[in-house]
Amino acid sequence: MTDVPSGKPPGFSLPSIAKVIETLRSGDIALATGVMALIVILIVPMPPILVDMLLAISIVFSVMILMTSLFIQKPLEFSSFPTVLLIATMLRLGLNLATTRLILSDGHNGTGAAGNVIEAFGSFVTAGNFVIGIVVFIILVIVNFIVITKGSGRIAEVAARFSLDAMPGKQMAIDADLSAGLIDEDTAKKRRADLEGESAFFGNMDGASKFVRGDAIAGLIITFINVSAGMLIGIMQQGLGFQEAANNYTLLTIGDGLVSQIPALIVSTAAGILVSKSGVTGAADKALSLQFTGYPRALGMSSAVMVALALLPGMPMVPFLALAGGVGYAAYRAGRAKAGRQVEEQAEELAKSAPPPQPSEPPITDSLKIDDLKLELGYGLLSLVKEDEQGNDRLTEQIKALRRQLALELGFVMPPVRILDNMQLEPNDYKVRIKEVEAGAGEVYANQLMVMDPYGNQIDLPGNHTTEPTFGLPATWIEPALRDEAELRGLSIIDPSTVISTHLTEILKANVSDLLSYANVQSLLSGLPKDQQKLVEDLVPGQITVSGLQRVLQALLSERISIRDLSTILEAVAEIAGNGRSVATITEHVRARLARQICAANLGSDGNLPLLTLSPQWERDFAESMAGDADNRHLAMAPSKLQQFIGAVQSAYERAAQQGELPVLITSPSIRPHVRSIIERFRPQTVVMSQNEVHPRIRLKTVGSV
Repeated sequence: MTDVPSGKPPGFSLPSIAKVIETLRSGDIALATGVMALIVILIVPMPPILVDMLLAISIVFSVMILMTSLFIQKPLEFSSFPTVLLIATMLRLGLNLATTRLILSDGHNGTGAAGNVIEAFGSFVTAGNFVIGIVVFIILVIVNFIVITKGSGRIAEVAARFSLDAMPGKQMAIDADLSAGLIDEDTAKKRRADLEGESAFFGNMDGASKFVRGDAIAGLIITFINVSAGMLIGIMQQGLGFQEAANNYTLLTIGDGLVSQIPALIVSTAAGILVSKSGVTGAADKALSLQFTGYPRALGMSSAVMVALALLPGMPMVPFLALAGGVGYAAYRAGRAKAGRQVEEQAEELAKSAPPPQPSEPPITDSLKIDDLKLELGYGLLSLVKEDEQGNDRLTEQIKALRRQLALELGFVMPPVRILDNMQLEPNDYKVRIKEVEAGAGEVYANQLMVMDPYGNQIDLPGNHTTEPTFGLPATWIEPALRDEAELRGLSIIDPSTVISTHLTEILKANVSDLLSYANVQSLLSGLPKDQQKLVEDLVPGQITVSGLQRVLQALLSERISIRDLSTILEAVAEIAGNGRSVATITEHVRARLARQICAANLGSDGNLPLLTLSPQWERDFAESMAGDADNRHLAMAPSKLQQFIGAVQSAYERAAQQGELPVLITSPSIRPHVRSIIERFRPQTVVMSQNEVHPRIRLKTVGSV
């Protein structure tokens, strides 16, 4: 058997053709192809049928430009107009060159040499008399060149100049509105972009108006060349008579000029509408009708003038009386509409001038509402929450950053902090309240700086010696003029807002478990991914209630363990939760599952986990002091023994601190919660871990024993 040829050229297939068509359909490729086609028109001769098609495209394109200019709301919506104008001008000039080539080469064959469109325009306008055609063409050129184009160019020039001159003032007005809080940053950015686009648009329109002017001049020159050169070619080369040559070439030239000048006139009108619409918002019909009907008396006077003209001897009465009736009806409708608007305005003024209604007494239940977090400031600290030029204040921004930081560290979003002034406080005092209960207080000076010695020594700079409110270290408030001297001495310099935000951070970390509400837990559960929702359905409320889960999470947060890995916590709860399981037992199991996280949070600078071990004697003492059964065990150690244990822990941590270490205390799993409950009363930041919580891949470093 032999292969039968398919008849398709080699290298071509339906997929490759489809790919080429898809590429040509993309916007940038289509535009580039169109611009290259304009250049081809200037060089390559075109057949009459193709010229007819391109002339029709030119006319429709100009009408589209005019309609778009009429219906846009503001000029900036048609910011591509200068580019469109350049393309339309190039299209008409290219077609002028193509039709000139056809007229001069084939004009001796008759009036259809340059296509049917040009022949139709020339025959219809000249009506058998080429003098009439020449006059009509010259009038069109004069209207386009002297009236519309010149006026539009002048408006564009003045608009561009005024737009550039007013740009700094408008920019300052935007900045002032932003500083006053009347607009937000996104609105300010949009206004700045609109302002820059408006200036660029009117500047481009000033230059683009020269396209239309040059197009009109080129039309005159091309018309003169077509007539004179066509007569010479027809008479001297083709042997035509003067009358026949004049008829053919004049009709073709007039038709060509009209086909090019009518789209040019339409585009010039669109440009005039666009640049003269700079101060008007809305479609052209709405703007004109609103402004014409704004003064009914003017319309009424116009109607009366038309009636007077109709009564003059020799004047046709019907058109003037018909127009007078239409304008009079419009005046009547506009008067009624204006009267209605005045009534509405008077009603609004009366409503504004009426005494405001007496505010009703707020319900007594409003006094029962409690703020989760509240920061009270003395009147001397109110400047810390005063907005700067950008509309921000440092203290508020730091508190926002603090909430984001705690959300990442602890795994849930803290409630917002309400900042308010308290005239009962001293001017430079502040208080932090959690659920209306005081959780911390301090004293700062709004116009001074706090300096501290990194080694904890007292500062000898002149100022107000005090104690840093967060950690109780020696500090001094100094004047800002002493900042450079403090930096030269290597002192830590802290501004007042940072002092308050740092203190607030430690207070929140110490009381974070009280801020995790039932609603927070429900929100955390509902925010889990879809693949974790099945675990929640199996766990809650079958094995544990939301309240029980809340107590487990609070127990973890009380020892500053992040609950961000909520899926692992839920898996651990599901492994052990059930009837009779206490919250403490469930929490210890969850801690064991979070061993990697707990160890990573307490690693030293060398990558090792520093440990303080509990001696076997203390392990036995705690184990023997346990009372109760199973999950209900509690510690029953003698007070004297507890005092000895406290002293031993303090001594061990002092020795570790002298070595530059901050270790964790390791105990057996059964006594860890009870050891922690004792230590948190005098060292709340000390981490107590069980042996089950030490991850097998963590490197350990024993620094001492209790």
